[in-house]
Amino acid sequence: MSDTVTLAAETRDRVGKGASRALRRDGRVPAVIYGAGQEPTAIHLELKALNKALGTGHFMNSVVMVAGQRTLPKDVAFHPVTDQPLHVDFLRIGEHSTVTVAVPVVFTDEDECRGIKQGGVLNITRHEVELVVDAAEIPSEITISLKGLEVGASIHISDVTLPKGAEPAITDRDFAIATIVPPTVPTATDEAADAEIAETQAAESADDAAEGDENTAEG
Repeated sequence: MSDTVTLAAETRDRVGKGASRALRRDGRVPAVIYGAGQEPTAIHLELKALNKALGTGHFMNSVVMVAGQRTLPKDVAFHPVTDQPLHVDFLRIGEHSTVTVAVPVVFTDEDECRGIKQGGVLNITRHEVELVVDAAEIPSEITISLKGLEVGASIHISDVTLPKGAEPAITDRDFAIATIVPPTVPTATDEAADAEIAETQAAESADDAAEGDENTAEG
């Protein structure tokens, strides 16, 4: 089960771009708590503490106690260059609210997967699976064993043993999570292209060497 995270926060008296920029300059991150039929609460968090929580890899599927309220992170906006968090949205929840969360998928027993031993490749189509769960029972990850799978095998949500009480958010189809695909076999076209690239690189290297010899002679 995912751990409960606690983040210290302070309410914001001012909102808007100017106020948010001022907070970020002071090492704070603006955020908002909404939902449960209550008015949104504007808050700000310490950047270092937030980055530490984000670094766990389970932040988005953890219950977060913030400003004395039980919440679930719903969105984090990041700076496109520095990748630092700019804003966080938190959804108020009850202790046993039914919530939808994206839970990471972890694959095990690759060394016992016959398909991979035969040169096959694990093609992951879903790195996360959305589950509908009790807020007090959110799993930190979904573990899927690859033991015994052959090349061509597909893993669907129906093949996965989910934690007790958890259900997939997508219910209208048995979606695939991963497949063991055959190894890629080079074609004649691929080999010809590789040979052409190698020939071009060799010619360029020869030209560079000749130019270097000329410069040495001139020097």
